[in-house]
Amino acid sequence: MGKNTEINRTQVDVGFPWGKLEFTDWMDESMSWKETCYIGDWSWLDEFHAKGPDAIKLFSDLCGSSFAKFDIGQAKHVVMCSRKGKVIGEGILMRFAEDEVEFQTRGPGTTWLEFNVKKGRYNVTTDCTISKFKLHVQGPKSPALLEKLTGESLRDIKFMYFRTSRIKGRDVFFLRQGMAGEIGYELQGPNSDKDTVFDAIMEAGKEFGIRRLGSRTAMINHLEACFPTITHDYIPAVADEPEYYEAYNVKVDDDRSPLWFRSFERCTKVKGSFDADDISAWHRSPVELGWAKNIKFDHDFHGREALEAEVSNPKRTIVTLVWNLDDVMDVWASVFRDDVPYDFMDMPRGQWFVMYANSVMKGDRLVGVTSSRGFSRYFQQMLSLCTIDIEHSKPGTEVTVVWGDPGHRKKLIRATVAPAPYKEDKRKIDVSKV
Repeated sequence: MGKNTEINRTQVDVGFPWGKLEFTDWMDESMSWKETCYIGDWSWLDEFHAKGPDAIKLFSDLCGSSFAKFDIGQAKHVVMCSRKGKVIGEGILMRFAEDEVEFQTRGPGTTWLEFNVKKGRYNVTTDCTISKFKLHVQGPKSPALLEKLTGESLRDIKFMYFRTSRIKGRDVFFLRQGMAGEIGYELQGPNSDKDTVFDAIMEAGKEFGIRRLGSRTAMINHLEACFPTITHDYIPAVADEPEYYEAYNVKVDDDRSPLWFRSFERCTKVKGSFDADDISAWHRSPVELGWAKNIKFDHDFHGREALEAEVSNPKRTIVTLVWNLDDVMDVWASVFRDDVPYDFMDMPRGQWFVMYANSVMKGDRLVGVTSSRGFSRYFQQMLSLCTIDIEHSKPGTEVTVVWGDPGHRKKLIRATVAPAPYKEDKRKIDVSKV
């Protein structure tokens, strides 16, 4: 295989961006966004700031989302695809003015934008400096906590809109979103104000049972709420764009962004029983990841032809798999009883930044690939996301997950198809009634 299709199964420890594995313990933290609220720190996310007459055109040309309506003070989830219709990057795009936007993400999305800007087709100036803190306050008690802290009502902020309020005399952007599948806000402001704002939230949050979110638990909310994530649920499709891949697949450590974001090799690690000869087998389309509803063919964009064909005739969709707990416990028991145990199943989920991709079988036929395996303390179930053939996507369908890396002992784990998201989506509830 050529360099642009190399599959890397090496584990790499890139640290814990949320600070610690656990702050109270992972079971306590994982209950917080259903019962009280949590604070999580996503300040490490990349920022791509664009200003100029072609700021919107840049994203319209590269994203399948419609920009026919995009208000100042609004945010959109946008997805950028390769010419083959596979995801290169996705994230949140915020509009600050008619000619000013900012894209926040992790992975190669920022370098894909840089690559296209450098071709000289856009009248726009860009900056990739990570300059803002990004603190998530999520859960049913988050509105009451933040209103006490700001001294004003925040009920006017619609879902995926933002405005400014103040905490301890500091101006803070309040973006209403919901990465836990619950009502929630992302607070943004200058990095110099981060400690002041963070400490104020923690102090005011004591009354509301606030918890800090550690690395063990941070992605369980993505699993329960079905938010597929780069590295965890798909490998970015940089191999589909050879010129771009060769231009940016270097370890560049400069003042603009950390090493993690500027090396594609850090985003192309895989584990699990699923195996193939080409990296494209780990690529995913927006259709496969449940984002088809956000693709609008009211404009031309990179990858449109491939996505039009897939939307008209989809082959796979995303579901949740509920794993049989007796089979899961047999995996754990093998560590204590067997000379050659099954591959270890960490709790509540794997802690490496790799894509754990396991084969999903119906009889002797491969029908899907599962990812983001994790234990939900709230539901007391081992769950995973799964891109699966549509004919096997009906809730209640029984399938088998193959557990174990290639060449390792295998465990066949019974699993049942369930909806995705698995948890009720409460992001858009009417906050005036909370």
